[in-house]
Amino acid sequence: MSKLRITYKKSSIGYSRDQKDTVRSLGLYKLNHSVIKPNNPSIRGMIFKVQHLVAVEEVLDEEVKA
Repeated sequence: MSKLRITYKKSSIGYSRDQKDTVRSLGLYKLNHSVIKPNNPSIRGMIFKVQHLVAVEEVLDEEVKA
């Protein structure tokens, strides 16, 4: 299964509380912080909600282990 690298690119200041909570629940705390999450519908839905605040790229399983 593929993985997604999610990077926090834009501050959530000035956006609604639920968007701030979504960024936190993705595991993002500081700007330019990245996390690797599985590519599944629940994570995709969270990303869609805050797509204007994050950058997403697909990562191969070999890159995650290295």
